Amino acid sequence: MSEKPVPYTIDIADAVLDDVKRRLDMTRWPDDLGNEDWGYGVNLEYLKSLVDYWRDEFDWRAVERRMNAFANFKTIVDGVDIHFIRERGYGPKPMALILTHGWPWSFWDMKKIVHPLADPAAFGGDPADAFDVIVPSLPGYGFSGLTSRAGISFSDTADLWDRLMTEQLGHDRYAASGGDWGALISSQLGHKYTPHLHGVHLMHPMLLDQFNTERPWDVTARAWDTGRTRPSANTMKFVSHFAVQVLDPQTLAYGLTDSPVGLLAWLLERWRAWGDGGGDPQKVYSREHMITTAMLYWATGTAASSMRAYADAARHPWQPSHDKMPVVQAPTGITFLGGENPPGVSTAERIDLFKSGPRASFFNTVYLNAHATGGHFGYYENPGAVITDIRAMFRPYR
Repeated sequence: MSEKPVPYTIDIADAVLDDVKRRLDMTRWPDDLGNEDWGYGVNLEYLKSLVDYWRDEFDWRAVERRMNAFANFKTIVDGVDIHFIRERGYGPKPMALILTHGWPWSFWDMKKIVHPLADPAAFGGDPADAFDVIVPSLPGYGFSGLTSRAGISFSDTADLWDRLMTEQLGHDRYAASGGDWGALISSQLGHKYTPHLHGVHLMHPMLLDQFNTERPWDVTARAWDTGRTRPSANTMKFVSHFAVQVLDPQTLAYGLTDSPVGLLAWLLERWRAWGDGGGDPQKVYSREHMITTAMLYWATGTAASSMRAYADAARHPWQPSHDKMPVVQAPTGITFLGGENPPGVSTAERIDLFKSGPRASFFNTVYLNAHATGGHFGYYENPGAVITDIRAMFRPYR
């Protein structure tokens, strides 16, 4: 493949689809005594019902056709394979926008916002707000495939994104939006490549040096550092996730790569705990979307390579490109969703809490908005809020 984008058609082999059904049929189930409240982890009966749907009702080919309705491409940037979709903007002067997902997300989590951002007039908006929308799959995720080298950190991915946007796609300046890993990557773009950025929009205003600690695997350490007597329930949702995926993701990957049910269970716990579903994953995601996400990791064999992002962030600490303040110099907009409000903090209080907190000085913040609903997977959970905020954030910079 040349180092220029070429059209790509998604087409998972029939043998892969047949194999996953065989493995689902052959699942060896554990017992699950006393776990009606999911207190021990994923509930057995719930997981079985989702597996039954996967085996008997889920139609990968139908999903595949919807994916291929977008313009898919593959390219190589600095020796790293990258898959992305691109939707051209319909308006007088579309602004280039790169949307970046996180873990356990995929490019498909962005599907609800792509068309409204590219063609706002078709959705009751102003054509002057149009974007050329680029949605890549992170290195080592999904159709980007396995990485050719180990140790690609989020700051390395930002370098890849800038080369993709400027050198390969020909944009002198562009906008960036991201959540989870996508927020760190977008923030790094706004830190290192400020002259190339109109600005950045974030779902999660995280600090770029958050892994530069002696205990990068321990999210509870942040609670102790702020003087709390114990970590909050929100913090505890991330404890096992960070610990395993920072310390020994490869060990877990053997199970997730060999067992589709094991993979689904690990993903399902995150969807339930982090989404704004009140304990019901299907209030956040449809069954089809959950299985589609599992299939994207399963069929491409990227469970191991995707999880290593955590270990690589710790192994390769972030290095600043300048000593200016704020650290993220590019104009920054932030969307807060109510499902991620800290304990005891209302949506109405969320913006003032951020402004008075230690992270505010890290960003060149020009736009803030808070919405009552939506959790960690905001692009999928509350697409209307995200669309509104992205349009409003970048309107002054056109």
